[in-house]
Amino acid sequence: MSTIHDPCAQPSLMHPDQAILQLLDQVPVIAEVERLALSDSFGRVLANNVASSIDLPPFDNSAMDGYAFNFDDVPVFDGLSLAGESFAGKPYLGACLAGTCIRIMTGAQVPSGFDTVQMQEKVITKENKVFIEAPKLKGACIRKQGEELLADTQVLAAGTLIRAAEMGVLATIGIDKVEVKRKVKVAFFSTGDELQPVSTSLATGQIYDSNRYSIQGLLSRANLDWIDLGIVPDDPEAIRAAFHQAAKEADMVLTSGGVSVGDADYIKQILEEEGEITFWRLAIKPGKPFAFGHLHNAVFCGLPGNPVSSMVTFYKLVWPLIVKMQGQPQRQLVTLQATLKGEIRKAPGRVEYQRGILSYNEKGEAEVRMSGAQGSGMLTSMTLANCFVILPLQQGNLPLESVVTVEPFNSVLD
Repeated sequence: MSTIHDPCAQPSLMHPDQAILQLLDQVPVIAEVERLALSDSFGRVLANNVASSIDLPPFDNSAMDGYAFNFDDVPVFDGLSLAGESFAGKPYLGACLAGTCIRIMTGAQVPSGFDTVQMQEKVITKENKVFIEAPKLKGACIRKQGEELLADTQVLAAGTLIRAAEMGVLATIGIDKVEVKRKVKVAFFSTGDELQPVSTSLATGQIYDSNRYSIQGLLSRANLDWIDLGIVPDDPEAIRAAFHQAAKEADMVLTSGGVSVGDADYIKQILEEEGEITFWRLAIKPGKPFAFGHLHNAVFCGLPGNPVSSMVTFYKLVWPLIVKMQGQPQRQLVTLQATLKGEIRKAPGRVEYQRGILSYNEKGEAEVRMSGAQGSGMLTSMTLANCFVILPLQQGNLPLESVVTVEPFNSVLD
């Protein structure tokens, strides 16, 4: 695997594009499969390819309310005789004689003796005669059997995320039970003597633990099982005990804080003793300290303690790993170009994900404004924003009206 080099990169910092490739190489796909009722499958990932056992549509049917007839009869007969009716679920079973037609409703089966449907707005009826006004094309307004897909055709591939449309497709081909990947299990905790539960009063030097709630919210966007192990103090044995519990219960262990170079940052130390660590300093801002490794049979990701850093590294580094573990293909993120309505200060050396507010002007052109101060501890910059403004590693300061790359938040976690 090649390494990304750049003269502006800080020594020993790994480019995030290189990091995610290495991370994905070290993450397994969940092998266990569950069989679920279709009604319980929303948000799960198909374990196997699914083929249809029937044609879609299963029979020729009308695309609208009107009259079914034989196209070649129209110029021969002075009006067609009305022979009967065909409703959805109640097909016409009579003979399709020359010079006759039937009233037909949307979705109703078209008898094999008729080849065209005319919408009712272009038909004149008089007594028992039906006059077709200039039928435009033989076969018009008929959904042909198998035109969407034929029996034995693959409908959905393994790794497909089952959403509303996929549930509908599976129901359409008569599938009532589906095999899906077992849910990924993620255990997470925060570390830090300064952290306190939100229900308590703060003493001098203490802060509330917000990261666990942000992480819980991010994890809730995926259909997985999460285990909140609370706050763990900056104590090596307490962290070791939390690691043991998390590794027993989860496929991924996710921590917040304790991965920098401070004297009380023990996550890296204990991980090296109990498992293995791959790298932990990335050319990304916010979020330079990011630990990755393995803890027994679990994948380990150590997020920075600063709230925005924690969320950004989850978005950019942890989410793709969860996607792979679930058995899904990696998603192509949506980016667009927008005009910067303000100035940006940036030093070369790291890829930055600044928080912005994307909007469109009266001409329909994309514009982006910064969501406020961009400090890694200022979580309000995330609540006000709806996108990342992605600034390349070598990028410096940007003036007003610069064109920048923008990544809407909903393209990341959809």
